Amino acid sequence: MKGVVLAGGKGSRLYPLTRVTNKHLLPVYDRPMVFYPIQTLVDADIKDIIIVTGGQNSGDFLRLLSNGKDFNLHRIHYTYQEGEAGIADALRLAEPFVEGEKICVILGDNIIENNIIASKEAFEKQSAGAHIILKEVPDPGRFGCPEISDGRILGIEEKPKSPKSSYAVTGLYFYDATVFEKIGRTKPSSRNELEITDVNNMYLQERALTHSILDGWWTDAGTFESLQRATNMVSETGANKIPGRGTPPRHSRGSE
Repeated sequence: MKGVVLAGGKGSRLYPLTRVTNKHLLPVYDRPMVFYPIQTLVDADIKDIIIVTGGQNSGDFLRLLSNGKDFNLHRIHYTYQEGEAGIADALRLAEPFVEGEKICVILGDNIIENNIIASKEAFEKQSAGAHIILKEVPDPGRFGCPEISDGRILGIEEKPKSPKSSYAVTGLYFYDATVFEKIGRTKPSSRNELEITDVNNMYLQERALTHSILDGWWTDAGTFESLQRATNMVSETGANKIPGRGTPPRHSRGSE
């Protein structure tokens, strides 16, 4: 299984912090934000990873991550999204890298307390389809929100004004290779973006979408409030428990 970290966008909700850098390079406690989703993949034994970035600071990812030595990887792949056309548009840039394999996709501002191993194992048992990870939250209208009945998802709405459940679709997705064909059939939304929620609903229509509930806390870090929350949660949790905090980044001699 291959991993895709989506780390593009302008980060306009974090202006002026993001005027001179990509939001995924901002600090969350003692690490750059993007370290956390990468480590989440590595902890699930997903070590063939591509970073999808964009904007004027894409070169900073290469300077920060290099070939992935901070995560004991031999290399990390990179690709570039021109403009801003949504999560699904960013994901389709990874198609040449995926080469028909199953993938785990994680948004670059998503930080979790525990791991995704159980969800990955559940998806690996599927012959095809997709698997999404849900989390109960106080503000589901900020996210993709599922309607659930008897433990089954009936539909997913993107940022609904009247959420039909208290669950959010986290920025963690597992897909088979048909995801790219589905993205090709997706139409721009009212925000002029290709919505990943539409892709998930396509899988749902095929009865090929499963889900699990994330254990432990989860947060995005794309607003001032959620960035502060992420920093507080990481700092208040045991130093070795959060993915990405087990081993500090290595420094070259004389760098301290």
